[in-house]
Amino acid sequence: MEREPRSRTRGFISTAFTRAQDVVYVALGVLLALSAAAIVIHGGIDLVHAVFGGVDVRAIVTLLDRILLALMVVELLYTVQVSFREHTLVPEPFLLVALIAAVRRILVITAEFGAQTRPDDKLFRQVMSELGLLTVLIVVLVVALVILRKQPTAAE
Repeated sequence: MEREPRSRTRGFISTAFTRAQDVVYVALGVLLALSAAAIVIHGGIDLVHAVFGGVDVRAIVTLLDRILLALMVVELLYTVQVSFREHTLVPEPFLLVALIAAVRRILVITAEFGAQTRPDDKLFRQVMSELGLLTVLIVVLVVALVILRKQPTAAE
């Protein structure tokens, strides 16, 4: 007899935590959606300024950076959506966000370095080291994604 009230209490607490988790997921989703919209709108405004103010390499790099940031936020929003729907953390969206972040950094580094008028050797070595590490990171992330996609899911 004693187990039944304990089981009810556990069920009530579990349900309360699930509802609290859902509220947090919805709040995160709203914040991420608003952030993505703000980034896209701000990027559009920057694009108009870049087009009418003369094409500046730095402005294009900033715009590219914002576009990729918006893509990362959208992928995070997808991660929140999956977590809300399935009540589990799925690793693939996180790996995609990391992959986008690494590619974003590579594009920004190379664009900024290319815009330098006369870079010195120390800066060149630093940029090459960072690009090498980012390349290794991208290869590891892609391998991880391939491995995860080849594994059978619970539905199969």
